[in-house]
Amino acid sequence: MRDMRSKLLEVYQLLLGQYSPQHWWPSDTPFEMMVGAILTQSAAWTNVEKAIANLKKEDALSPSAIRALPEPELAQLVRPSGYYNAKARKLKAMASFLWEEYGDDPRGLREDGELLREKLLKVYGIGEETADDIALYVGGIATFVVDAYTRRLVLRLGVFSEDKPYETYRRLFMENLPADVAMFGEYHALIVRHAKEACRKTAPRCGGCVLRRICDFGKSSGAA
Repeated sequence: MRDMRSKLLEVYQLLLGQYSPQHWWPSDTPFEMMVGAILTQSAAWTNVEKAIANLKKEDALSPSAIRALPEPELAQLVRPSGYYNAKARKLKAMASFLWEEYGDDPRGLREDGELLREKLLKVYGIGEETADDIALYVGGIATFVVDAYTRRLVLRLGVFSEDKPYETYRRLFMENLPADVAMFGEYHALIVRHAKEACRKTAPRCGGCVLRRICDFGKSSGAA
């Protein structure tokens, strides 16, 4: 197998050339990004946008507003994102964390460095993927976000022969690429774009895929 660093860099360059910069994360403020990171759990982004629009309409897209809202009311506002009762509780936990640790100023997240990820993982409702979303896009920490799209791409490329724990995927990128916040953020966004347009879960579009030449799945006879 070719050098892993070279392969991952080639994948990045090919995706960037195909799709151009994605300008992620799609949000108006750091706190909106944090809210989106929770609401997007098991949800399509179009539904997350509806939930965020509801919060904006009620002037509830701030840490203090989320803390003040009764949980049932907050749940109804985020209902379009699914699992709304659980997500309302998660949002309240995050809003409390932001006040207790940073006085409601998301810019404070940038001061904690690698400690930020550890703090986030202790907050109710924030798992590894959500913690890395927030650490990378809000905290400016060079950590790699792993989601279902990342797993799919890595497995189809043939980097791993079987699924691995979250941390194994995260370390794959972090140990073979320069610790570049902008690159990590762009790489993640490009993987999401590619997974939606070409490397789909079912009926993948391998024929015109920009990665087919270096992808085990794409080169296989069973790939359409």
